[in-house]
Amino acid sequence: MSELTKLTIAEARDGLQRGDYNAQELAQAHLDEIKSCNESLNAYILTTENKALEMAKASDKRRASGTVGALEGIPLGIKDLFCTKDVRTTACSHILDNFVPPYESTVTQNLWDAGAVMLGKLNNDEFAMGSSNETSFFGNCINPWQRKGDDAQLVPGGSSGGSASSVAAGLCMAATATDTGGSIRQPAAFTGTVGLKPTYGRCSRWGTVAFASSLDQAGPITRTVRDAAIMMGSMASYDLKDSTSIDMPVPNYEDFIGKDIRGMTIGIPKEYRMDGMGDEIEQLWQQGIEWFKAAGANIKDVSLPHTKYALPAYYIVAPAEASSNLARYDGVKYGLRVEGEDLQDLYEKTRSEGFGDEVKRRILIGTYVLSAGYYDAYYIKAQKIRSLIKQDFDKAFEDVDVLLTPTTPSPAFALGEKSGDPLEMYLNDIFTVTANMAGIPGISVPAGLSSEGTPLGLQLLGKPFAEGELLQFGDIIEQAAGIFSPEKKWWCIS
Repeated sequence: MSELTKLTIAEARDGLQRGDYNAQELAQAHLDEIKSCNESLNAYILTTENKALEMAKASDKRRASGTVGALEGIPLGIKDLFCTKDVRTTACSHILDNFVPPYESTVTQNLWDAGAVMLGKLNNDEFAMGSSNETSFFGNCINPWQRKGDDAQLVPGGSSGGSASSVAAGLCMAATATDTGGSIRQPAAFTGTVGLKPTYGRCSRWGTVAFASSLDQAGPITRTVRDAAIMMGSMASYDLKDSTSIDMPVPNYEDFIGKDIRGMTIGIPKEYRMDGMGDEIEQLWQQGIEWFKAAGANIKDVSLPHTKYALPAYYIVAPAEASSNLARYDGVKYGLRVEGEDLQDLYEKTRSEGFGDEVKRRILIGTYVLSAGYYDAYYIKAQKIRSLIKQDFDKAFEDVDVLLTPTTPSPAFALGEKSGDPLEMYLNDIFTVTANMAGIPGISVPAGLSSEGTPLGLQLLGKPFAEGELLQFGDIIEQAAGIFSPEKKWWCIS
């Protein structure tokens, strides 16, 4: 393993500035690591070696001329949900076989404008529907972490499993990800990485394959809180092409790192103490409270009374929007096409063969709750609950600056342990879906190891557009808990 692949973005930025190495050397080190190590993890489904080296060469030329972007020369992995011009983008679905977009998503264009280098496209659950990266058409992505004394392969979480796995394993310095119900924060917690879900509208959704349009939001997965701040500064923007993006200045998020939190107040929502939550999750939560007390913050118990309705409401709203969004995949204009006797038969055969079981399940649920006679009983009621959840947060934030909760109800589980039970799988999102329903930002920061020796994360939830404060508080957790990486590098062939 090259020492260059162990660097954080902040460290690599300083090294590039000093001339210790150039962008081409940095990119090549990561490409070599991918060649040696990706086969065991299946984090990358496509490596863009030539493009990476071309982008790195261009970066070195810009630096030599005195032009240095915020991410100049930094090698990144891109979740396969982001359209990348002239580079295959499939959302890890068979129905988008070999689709090559003629345009770039706004988020990735922002990163390239900041000088970043693309290493390749990362694995994810098909159309971002999943919590373990087991629904991808390209196969399971594997978590680089393993349990003590057990070589069972663990899931990296989902849907951004490839993003989290690649960052944890040193196959990129950071990765783009998306979060519809926890798909940035949950995999970050499972892999010992930092995952930031911004406020809805903070990052443009244009050019990102849609799952549930009122819930989807792009964000970074990184090794440190500072790196998350650096990534967010480039990913966030107002975009005329996305009517839901917010026209607000993007602050320098790095300025929030290391700021004092004395006198600020952290809320502890009582409804997140759920039945069946493991003792070590409760202990970790209490440890987080103690860290913040030691840093001078005030602790206040708060109530979010509609939390118990968040998960069922989410699994009405999200499939309903997915049912609508995925209607465009019919085999006519792009992607997979399975010929039929007539147009209706072509639609049926293409969609039957092109979509995986989990995607079909959610389309069916969504179509059902939107159908005549059930729309009011399910979809409208779920939207009303969503409004109540948002009101709960608004009220809580009148008295506190941020909320502290666990990120997940358990550490990473093994492949196949939960995939046979959709309800058990959906419960992985129990602590994260509320942020998406309310449109508020959330961050997961590694906070400790489970009794199995695998990572656990703590989640911070903030007021709308208070990503800076989340990074400020997240840095306190990181300073107290440290940075985590797998002890044994079992996944590399050399």
